[in-house]
Amino acid sequence: MSTKIDLEQEGIEVKKACCYFCHQNCGCLVYVKDGKVVHFEGDPEYPTNTGGLCCRGNVNMIHLDHEARVNYPLKRKGARGAGEWERITWEQAIDEIGTRLETLRNQFGAEAVATAGGTARTDDWARRRFMNLFGSPNGFHNSHLCWIPTFMVETAIYGWSPFEIDLGLSRCLVLWGQNPGASTLPEMSGISALKAKGLKIIVIDPRFTETAAKADLWLPLRPGSDLALALAWINVIIYEGLADYEFIEENCVGFNELMEHIGDFTPEWAEPLTGLSADLIRESAQMYATNKPGNIQWGVSIDQIGKPAGAAMQARAILRAITGNLDCPGADLLTGPSQEFVTDEEMELNEYLSEEQRAKQLGSDKFKLVTWPGYGRIAEITKKYWGKAPTAEWMCEAHPPTVYNAILTGKPYPVKALLVSATNPVNSYGESKKTLAALKAVDFLVTCDYWLTPTAMLSDYVLPIAGSFERPTITSTYGCSDFLMCSQRAIQPMYERRTDFEFWRDLGIKLGQKEHWPWETLEDAYLYRIKGLGYGVESYDEFVENYRFHFPEREYFKYKSRGGFATPSGKVELYSSVLEELGYPPLPQYIGPTENEIDNPELAKEYPLVLTTGAGVMPFHHSEHFQVKELRFLRHEPHMQINPDSAAEYGIQEGDWVWIETKRGRIKQKANLTEGIRPGTVFTERGWWYPERDMCDPELGGCLESNTNVLTSTADEDCDPMSGSWANRGLLCKVYKVDGADRTEAR
Repeated sequence: MSTKIDLEQEGIEVKKACCYFCHQNCGCLVYVKDGKVVHFEGDPEYPTNTGGLCCRGNVNMIHLDHEARVNYPLKRKGARGAGEWERITWEQAIDEIGTRLETLRNQFGAEAVATAGGTARTDDWARRRFMNLFGSPNGFHNSHLCWIPTFMVETAIYGWSPFEIDLGLSRCLVLWGQNPGASTLPEMSGISALKAKGLKIIVIDPRFTETAAKADLWLPLRPGSDLALALAWINVIIYEGLADYEFIEENCVGFNELMEHIGDFTPEWAEPLTGLSADLIRESAQMYATNKPGNIQWGVSIDQIGKPAGAAMQARAILRAITGNLDCPGADLLTGPSQEFVTDEEMELNEYLSEEQRAKQLGSDKFKLVTWPGYGRIAEITKKYWGKAPTAEWMCEAHPPTVYNAILTGKPYPVKALLVSATNPVNSYGESKKTLAALKAVDFLVTCDYWLTPTAMLSDYVLPIAGSFERPTITSTYGCSDFLMCSQRAIQPMYERRTDFEFWRDLGIKLGQKEHWPWETLEDAYLYRIKGLGYGVESYDEFVENYRFHFPEREYFKYKSRGGFATPSGKVELYSSVLEELGYPPLPQYIGPTENEIDNPELAKEYPLVLTTGAGVMPFHHSEHFQVKELRFLRHEPHMQINPDSAAEYGIQEGDWVWIETKRGRIKQKANLTEGIRPGTVFTERGWWYPERDMCDPELGGCLESNTNVLTSTADEDCDPMSGSWANRGLLCKVYKVDGADRTEAR
């Protein structure tokens, strides 16, 4: 490699940017000459990747100037979905979009404007800041299926979510519905190294995944039965005397009520519900409880099981508490919000949204925990204890299916505009047919994206967004971590691309919010956020070039120095007063999988198999990167997995195209027969669409043909009553071969 002097002589700058293609935001060194990227590589000093880049990261140069990128603001000039566009200036787009939003606000109220966001690679505080000032409570992400309900349940019970695990000192790691061997390779590398030093690993997953292959125990449970397993673990730990009674006595309330409540939930009770033997349930509970300190690493599976999700999160949280695996060396840490830099929540201006408008948040009358009723109560408690609250942009969301229903029905009031940023709702939200219908029906649709996705194709305006090397980035776990990792932009945005921050800022200024947007650039805003760290820098780039990270020294047992936990009682609330206040059971009640053979026997006759959907597969991230042929070469067709014994019952062979059908619809994927999935279970890949096809309506890139979200349920009765998370897993389905006549069906 050239020396720094050589590079300077050649006129090359080295910028500390990042890959932006999954949540890891891995560090990159980007070599720039005359304002253009000439080379890039992984940054060996960056914590998440230490120099390595996966197949996604290695296509950054291809992504940067890909022929399918949106490079200029586009305005629809033909029928919606016809693919007829007029190129306009950014200024014209902002002026016309702002004028239309103002008209809708005057006619229908600010709540008639909703926004859908993407996956933690945008400046979401800016979106919430705009919406609060505009007066609408109806911002949302797909976060109901990804950690947010877990965060709020756990914060209700012990005052923050212990999502930072002190793995280096751990003796046992429970990976509950997580497969880092396929999804986050840097994490898997660390786990493998620790296993070689004696770390016990328990994997809970219906599939024998890459990670399960390295585990000490693999629990192939029936999808959707996580709650039964968690309750049985609590039973074993309490009734076999494996609980940390000293921690419970000093720091918990509600243990006697829990002990009485949990008595009937034995491993023998859970065996027919989970499909796991009572002996395996007991052995795994014992392994976790006796190898202390230990960790339970979050995975999305419980967030996605629908109706029993909240109770399962509650039970999993209790497991940490009764074993004393909270905020001690080697356990799950309660870091709280940063006390040193300006957090996302402090940037959001939530105080500007009136109580009257908060009460109009869609879904807040039904799903109270992650809407203003629950968030407001938890924010009150955490501000009193920590001095700060969790970010509202992720933890206080309108309920997406309720928003889409309001677009279609006008009830409880009409939603007339949807602003979409960094997401493709038709492929990422539940019941895709209904979501697609809402996208077609909404009066005004604006999309900010890299690509002309199916959603963008239906839009009235499409704005071109800057990519990974064209923008700075702060990574801080949904705005709720006490650390941050920073990257700088390597080059100025190409063509007429701009950051999402600029979209919200420009739109805000158009609508009279100028005094609340004092920063002209993202770097200015980021410098404001980090000034309190005390590094004495004069610019954000200076911080990145000289420091880049801020990791405060780990502090254990914070509840001792702070006089308890951030709950109403100051204790870990095994019996949760916050959940009880909101009208939910204070102890986890058993609820069966959203659809199951016991509660739905007639449905099970028609749909005899159990479906688990929603797993991501490399090299894609959600529904992204399908346009990049180099990645499609690695995985060019969607596959479902089924056990050979189950496949034989339906005459399905390896490589057959197969229909997977629930009572909501059907999709097709190719059969992959594997003994690495429990019999009677079907697994489907998420995100699939075909951008190489006709992108105009009605085909829209085949966005329904292999899209697993067609199969899922967003019906209120199938959602978690606490958070509203809908059912992607634990559903009932059937499978059958695709006939030649319908191989190209796209509906």
